[in-house]
Amino acid sequence: MAIKVHGPMMSPAVMRVVATLKEKDLDFELVPVNMQIGDHKKEPFISLNPFGQVPAFEDGDLKLFESRAITQYIAHTYADKGTQLLPNDPKKMAIMSVWMEVEAQKFDPIGSKLGFEIVIKPMLGMVTDDAVVAENEEKLGKLLDVYESRLKESKYLGGESFTLADLHHAPSLHYLMGSKVKTLFDARPHVSAWCSDILARPAWSKTLELSKP
Repeated sequence: MAIKVHGPMMSPAVMRVVATLKEKDLDFELVPVNMQIGDHKKEPFISLNPFGQVPAFEDGDLKLFESRAITQYIAHTYADKGTQLLPNDPKKMAIMSVWMEVEAQKFDPIGSKLGFEIVIKPMLGMVTDDAVVAENEEKLGKLLDVYESRLKESKYLGGESFTLADLHHAPSLHYLMGSKVKTLFDARPHVSAWCSDILARPAWSKTLELSKP
């Protein structure tokens, strides 16, 4: 099997890559990385990603890291497989790229902080910082107002078709929609419908199956 994804399935970044592979109906090997004992900071993993972060990715002799770079490689290289995740039109590609940047630069920092405080900390027996939660709930609400305006214009962020711009949100949405923050999404009908659509995709269900112990 030529394609390998290195990392634990509970990682949103690993889930992002796996979901892309599932959308493309591609076979791959999931190589576990035990982050609790620091395997991501040691050889052999550190040779695949010198920053010691998951995931790392291999396709034959190609080695990549950074999940969003990996998903773009998959979408371009295997364009003829499974779901078409990239628009063909240059203008539509540009719009998709804008929302990919919004996800990476604006949505993910807020979603990651909320996910860590509300979901991860309780799992680890740590105390949630209510001040951090309140600050980021406010930021998320303002950001979702922008999303609501965008999604009034089109079914998905990049237009009328599901693309990487939407897929990249799925891991954070999965965690946040299972928490009290769900009310912020539910209060915005177009955002709520968009979330439901993304999380109901068969490829996402297959991704979650791999997350089960």
